[in-house]
Amino acid sequence: MTAAERGSRAYGEGRAALLAAAVRVVATKGLRHLTYRAVAQEAGVTHGLVTHHFGSRDALIESALQYSLDNSVAGMTTAPGSGRIDALFEGLAQLVADDPDTQAFQYELALESRRRPELRPALTALYDGYREALREEFTHIGVGTDDPLVQLVFAALDGLVFQQVCGVNNTPTDEALARLRGIITLLTENRAS
Repeated sequence: MTAAERGSRAYGEGRAALLAAAVRVVATKGLRHLTYRAVAQEAGVTHGLVTHHFGSRDALIESALQYSLDNSVAGMTTAPGSGRIDALFEGLAQLVADDPDTQAFQYELALESRRRPELRPALTALYDGYREALREEFTHIGVGTDDPLVQLVFAALDGLVFQQVCGVNNTPTDEALARLRGIITLLTENRAS
């Protein structure tokens, strides 16, 4: 594919396209198939461009994890910082339905980190990023922000998303998220009294 066929991209868009390609490769073929050539083929560029942008496979993985976090943390709320419980997790199921590869990529990395401990710091940073975004929303809502509560709610979200990505949830994700919002509402009412 020539540069003209690929079209011109603004600075940074090419890097984002490579990260999106890396996410798709891992989501569809697994981490073991993540190579410069596979990412380049998915993105429609030469593998030298992947090397130029990332330098190492581990740098590509870490950057792709951050990219996937940035693209999925928006599912925490449709009104960031508003304190609106009704906005919490609204649209999360649709975000996952529209782009299941982002979450599949993260789960592939999570499982691979059991076999490759060197991946754990990047994966820990990913999950810390999710928990911090949730803690921030809880601060605006006025519900407790202690680690066990944040971990509990995040684990519920993570499990619901995992089941949706795998297609094994019997209750639609939106319905379960609505129930979770109801529980959070009760927590804020109990804190207020």
